[in-house]
Amino acid sequence: MDQPPPVTRFAPSPTGLLHLGHAHAALFAWEAARALGGRFLVRLEDIDAARCRPDFAAAILEDLAWLGLDWDGPVRRQSAHLDEYRAALARLEAEGLLYPCFCTRKDIEAEIAAAGHAPHGPDGVLYPGTCRGLTVAERQDRRQDGQPFALRLDMAEAIRRAGPLTWQDSEAGHIVAVPELFGDVVLARKDVPTSYHLAVTCDDAVQGVTLVTRGADLFAATHVHRLLQALLDLPVPCWRHHRLLTGADGRRYAKRDRSLTLAALRAAGRTPAAVWAMAGFTRAGFAGAER
Repeated sequence: MDQPPPVTRFAPSPTGLLHLGHAHAALFAWEAARALGGRFLVRLEDIDAARCRPDFAAAILEDLAWLGLDWDGPVRRQSAHLDEYRAALARLEAEGLLYPCFCTRKDIEAEIAAAGHAPHGPDGVLYPGTCRGLTVAERQDRRQDGQPFALRLDMAEAIRRAGPLTWQDSEAGHIVAVPELFGDVVLARKDVPTSYHLAVTCDDAVQGVTLVTRGADLFAATHVHRLLQALLDLPVPCWRHHRLLTGADGRRYAKRDRSLTLAALRAAGRTPAAVWAMAGFTRAGFAGAER
């Protein structure tokens, strides 16, 4: 049975200018859709009000257009959809899958030091579960007192409810989900009703994304996203994780590399075709393979 044309997306955060690594990611997603007659979407992950700026958002869209990339439908901005994330959180909390964590970073460090060991996950040291054992009354009292808190996923209970899960990566194949690698992940904070994990999972479902393309550095995060899809009864896409571009020093390109921003390359006289080539693609028929 023929598969429908894919729906992909490029979802940068407007906390700086796009660089060559972003160009690779955008071209990768765009070509994956367009080569098969699919749809390419653009999303701005702008929930970090302290770091995201309107001028960066405008520059991102300008850079994509300069590269010759077109996208389908309006640009989705996460900051306009906070109620959707709150609804997902409310559902998870009502089902007893979230708990408030009142620990500060110092509290967590002290707990780990007292335990004498610190299990690690893909994002670093795992949360030791200090607040998981608070009673319902203790949680309510501390929240009513206005104490800052984060909402954490009770990972053990979530896995028990969801059961065994798998996901499909077009390069790595059939993957067994192991979200416990991340421990009790934070899904929201008192003043921000979502985390990256929750927002991207909800967004991909709402936008009908069927092929999630993103950097290999986010491969492990897919374990958590697959669990959230199961808990929220969301459709399951396929994934394709691409390589990360690196400089001569072996470090991946980042927003600190100002000389490799698309704006700087454009100012230096580089053409869109030249930037395509630098990012590992060819404009000839737009179906060139990754280098």
